[in-house]
Amino acid sequence: MVLSINSSGPKRIVKRIDGRDIVFDRDGYLLDPLLWSEAVALFLAREAGLETLSEAHWWVLRFVRNYYLEEGKEPINHRIKLGTGMSIQEIQALFPDGMARGVKRLAGLPKPKGCGG
Repeated sequence: MVLSINSSGPKRIVKRIDGRDIVFDRDGYLLDPLLWSEAVALFLAREAGLETLSEAHWWVLRFVRNYYLEEGKEPINHRIKLGTGMSIQEIQALFPDGMARGVKRLAGLPKPKGCGG
């Protein structure tokens, strides 16, 4: 179920995931990163055309999430590369939507500043 809410503010979208109503911004990013779960990641992955998430996907997503929760900010791409031991090309091959829309959105991070979607 997807509901669209636009009451005196930016458009918000509510999606029913694993029995919970989760609120996203108009570009599909979680409004509250603490509501992230593996079920949310799988839901977003399927929306993006990824039917399953491999251990390599989870390795990247967990690194990005842990960095965000520990540092209070999203990791830059170079930090993701160093932290996962993977090249940017390998990561982008796993997440065809790119680093912001693919990796960071699936990891439940807020929309990166300056990101058009």
